[in-house]
Amino acid sequence: MNCPNCNAPLEANAVFCSNCGAKIAPQPPTPPQPQYQYQSQYQYQNPQPMNAQPMGPGLQLRTNRSFIKTFLLSLITFGIYGLICNGNITDDVNTVCSRYDGKKSMNFYLLFFIVGPITLEIASIVWMHNLCNRIGNELKRRQINYSFSAADMWLWGVLGSLIIVGPFIFAHKFFKSVNLMNDSYNHIG
Repeated sequence: MNCPNCNAPLEANAVFCSNCGAKIAPQPPTPPQPQYQYQSQYQYQNPQPMNAQPMGPGLQLRTNRSFIKTFLLSLITFGIYGLICNGNITDDVNTVCSRYDGKKSMNFYLLFFIVGPITLEIASIVWMHNLCNRIGNELKRRQINYSFSAADMWLWGVLGSLIIVGPFIFAHKFFKSVNLMNDSYNHIG
């Protein structure tokens, strides 16, 4: 038997799902099957593509973001692609994490155009710190073996700028962690 909310396997006679905490309604007993049933020699099988993968929720999040593509397209579009990509990542993090941590990250466009400039970009630093921690916590909760947290932002994004390549390493780790989180969400919800 699987959880109707997150589709995780349930233990026998479970009252709550151990994965998402949803309350499980008791299952009615199955009626006994008649002894004599007509058995057809042809049984219908639901057609599945050969490369079919398990489907999670109806909404499928992007899992193919990369730093190189974002960097190059941002150069070509004078930064517009990067703004859209960061806005979409914020929406993805809110979609995946909010039901577990009860938080919601500020809209990226509001932060970029209004709140960031008013606070001399201090709000942007706090926002990115919190977003990285939410992603790292979600990776741990989903038991994904990839280390990411706000420490990566401070070590690679801020201190790493002294060796020039640090922010690029941080961006790569950031995109990879979001892709892993979204892939897990697409498969198990």
